[in-house]
Amino acid sequence: MITQKSKREIELMRKAGEIVALAHQAVAKAIRPGITTYEIDQIVEKVILDNQATPSFKGYNGFPSATCTSVNDVLVHGFPSKQILKEGDIISVDIGACYKGYHGDSAWTYAVGKVSKEAEHLMYVTEQSLYEGLKIVKAGVHLSDVSNTIGEYVYSFGYSVPYEYTGHGIGASLHEDPAIPNYGPKGKGPILKAGMTLAIEPMVHRGKPFTKVMDDDWTVKTKDGSLAAHYEHTVLVTEDGCEILTTISKEETLLNG
Repeated sequence: MITQKSKREIELMRKAGEIVALAHQAVAKAIRPGITTYEIDQIVEKVILDNQATPSFKGYNGFPSATCTSVNDVLVHGFPSKQILKEGDIISVDIGACYKGYHGDSAWTYAVGKVSKEAEHLMYVTEQSLYEGLKIVKAGVHLSDVSNTIGEYVYSFGYSVPYEYTGHGIGASLHEDPAIPNYGPKGKGPILKAGMTLAIEPMVHRGKPFTKVMDDDWTVKTKDGSLAAHYEHTVLVTEDGCEILTTISKEETLLNG
């Protein structure tokens, strides 16, 4: 069941979201050829701790790090390591922060130096699919209308979305109901209400939608080795649109339907 949040809960989630956005800002400044994914993780963890929050992911079901760092054909849940980023790589950095018991969650895909036109286009389509979905979010809308909008946008470019990995509700728990697929029919599932908080997160493959989980039981790759991208915002449903909580950009904060 999707819960509507109180004013106090929303304020705490705004703060958690702001901390996540600050961490992404630090990552964007640090990304360059030669940096390791471990160094990125350390940058993120420092920002979170310096802002009196804790990393949502660290220790979550045994996950060892503050961030998920997923490079090239890794879709999600990549471990930070000694892996050195190279010119032309793309990396999806997924960050969660918990502030006074409430979570913010956002993922972004970054180019490492100059990347191929194919990678650039995948990143553009995936990011834009997030905002196309967010345009649909408002009270009174079926949740599956959001999923459908994201999927149809992605499919129009010949790309695919994985079936097993979805967005989710969020609040006092990192993952709450409902699951939010990035595909599906319109007019299904719960109807959104003001005060609900959701993590909307398109994950997109250049190739086919199939995935494989590696031997560490976490890292998820595209089965055909194609590039993948991942963009995510935590949002608050309002009567006439949504408020993006994982941002520090005033221009981005409110999206009205």
